[in-house]
Amino acid sequence: MTKANPATSGSAAPGAPAAPGPAGADGTGGTGGTGVRDSSPRARFRGQIRDEAKALALRQLAEGGAQALSLNAIAKSLGMSGPALYRYFANREALLTDLIVDAYHDLAAAMGAALAAAEPAHQPHDRLAGLVTAYRAWAVAEPHRYRLLFRAPLFGYDPQAPALVEASQPAMTVAVEAVTPLLPRSAPPTAAAALATSLWAGLHGLVSLEIEGNFSSMGLDPVPLYDTQVRAILHAAQA
Repeated sequence: MTKANPATSGSAAPGAPAAPGPAGADGTGGTGGTGVRDSSPRARFRGQIRDEAKALALRQLAEGGAQALSLNAIAKSLGMSGPALYRYFANREALLTDLIVDAYHDLAAAMGAALAAAEPAHQPHDRLAGLVTAYRAWAVAEPHRYRLLFRAPLFGYDPQAPALVEASQPAMTVAVEAVTPLLPRSAPPTAAAALATSLWAGLHGLVSLEIEGNFSSMGLDPVPLYDTQVRAILHAAQA
């Protein structure tokens, strides 16, 4: 299936489900393809340093965007030298990749939790509205992280790196799961992915306008706009 691409100028756009990414791509210190995590004290310490560094990086990101990321400043805050931190992240681009992968995972988790919380007996509109609400809530709460997913954070950064493409899959999988029950049984195999892509594109447009303050400056209440998007997807599913 062709990879869905709501925003070609940013990081890897969500696409069709793919095989899990390489162990350790999320910075947890996986051990290759065995699925066994190294739990030695050294590995735990390494994971702690990486987590603390990423937390500081997110603070920099929120305050000044990707251009504000500084490994030397992070190292200083951690009480280590700049070169020492490069043992944990090869460069600023590697740190950004970890942050983007984490953001994709957290967005997918929020969407998945909303879908899982929906009762099977709920009306299709309510189930889809719950997913849309979760997507919007995550983006509004984490605008600096959301922007990473759909904007090239740095000049020359590769938004189609394998780790990013793989990390984008779970969120799209949740979207496909959300719209599949809306389709008639006669729908072609590609219909769910196409409808999920339409949903994602519409949501991304609304969320981007909201987090950049466009709705506020126009005096618009965004809530009815999201509901209109839900109804448009429901209508498209039955067309």
